[in-house]
Amino acid sequence: MGNEYYRIALVGNPNTGKSTLFNALTGLRQHTGNWAGKTVSLAQGSVDFKNKTFQLIDLPGTYSLFSNSKDEEVARNYIAFEKPDVTLVVLDATSLERNFNLALQVMEMTTNVIICINLIDIAEKQGIEIHEKRLMNLMGVPVLKISARNKLGFPMLLDTIDRIVNGDIKCQSFQLKYPEEIEKKILKIEQQIHEIIGDTVSARWVALRILDGDESLINEITKQFKLRGDY
Repeated sequence: MGNEYYRIALVGNPNTGKSTLFNALTGLRQHTGNWAGKTVSLAQGSVDFKNKTFQLIDLPGTYSLFSNSKDEEVARNYIAFEKPDVTLVVLDATSLERNFNLALQVMEMTTNVIICINLIDIAEKQGIEIHEKRLMNLMGVPVLKISARNKLGFPMLLDTIDRIVNGDIKCQSFQLKYPEEIEKKILKIEQQIHEIIGDTVSARWVALRILDGDESLINEITKQFKLRGDY
């Protein structure tokens, strides 16, 4: 019997220590591979835990998932269309406010999210106190304090991934609520999108991107679903 196999995506702003976390977890068990027939190469590595193999995919460092750059598009498309089993959002404990923008965007796209607050050792030296349980209650997903460089918090992180893929932790990703007029428009578009693509991608997230005029996403969905025509 082989190990059960799960894909875990790592996403984060540049300089949050995301690649340090990836390297520390996977060690020498990593390679660079093209993903699903794309020309894009992504660092991939694996870690074994409790009869499971977690395949980690290190997505490009990015400040948003709004497809303003190639890296943003790669990260966005991987999370939206490849549907990793869990997405780890790596945040810098010393500048959480700026980093949370990306976390909120990820939570609009996918449910199974873990927020990893990295560089916690540096934050503590600076006198920054982080109440992860309060954040967890607000966000509806696990929030863990780690130090990738010192390998602090790794057992808890692996255990949390394990509990999510087992179904022991049910994530209830926080969704931003917009003014009523915008919410009505979102709902209307969401229903139409759902009829076309079903549950393959979060219809609410796609509706938000359409309202924002994200043509690159519409083109990508058309390509992904081989749809023709205007919607």
